[in-house]
Amino acid sequence: MSTEKTRINHQIKAPEVRVIDADGSNLGVIPLGVALEKASQAGLDLIEISPNAVPPIAKIMEYGKFQYDQNKKLRSARAKIHNIETKSLQVKIGTGEHDLELKAKKASEWLKQGHRIKIDLFLTGRSKYMEFKFLRERLERILKLITVEYKIADEPKKSPKGLTTIIEKK
Repeated sequence: MSTEKTRINHQIKAPEVRVIDADGSNLGVIPLGVALEKASQAGLDLIEISPNAVPPIAKIMEYGKFQYDQNKKLRSARAKIHNIETKSLQVKIGTGEHDLELKAKKASEWLKQGHRIKIDLFLTGRSKYMEFKFLRERLERILKLITVEYKIADEPKKSPKGLTTIIEKK
């Protein structure tokens, strides 16, 4: 639910409200006292649905059912949110072909699941000072082995560890 509390019955401050009946029909703009009376006659609550509208919109319904519907909407909204995780893969300059194939296979699985992948060409010692073009070719060795279609989200660039690129599913 929203951060502000929903006003019901006598908590509603507006002198007039646009009322929606329990069956969904619009009763129009009526004074608050009349709306409260109609709600009590039906044995239900008057709930302020849209407090920012002019005049505010109120609905005649059971407050427990209203809370249940709001929580249900909130849960379904949370379920639709998909967190994209960034997975990390480290490769060294001298990594063998077979090891690269295994890492590429794992990267393909992650891409199928919808994750982003950060690939680090890990450089140690003197290899940090090698020509950028050569290092980029080494990084592209693993990119060629990935079977899933991908796009490069972040071009290869120097990082404290060496050379880094980020890829994600197309």
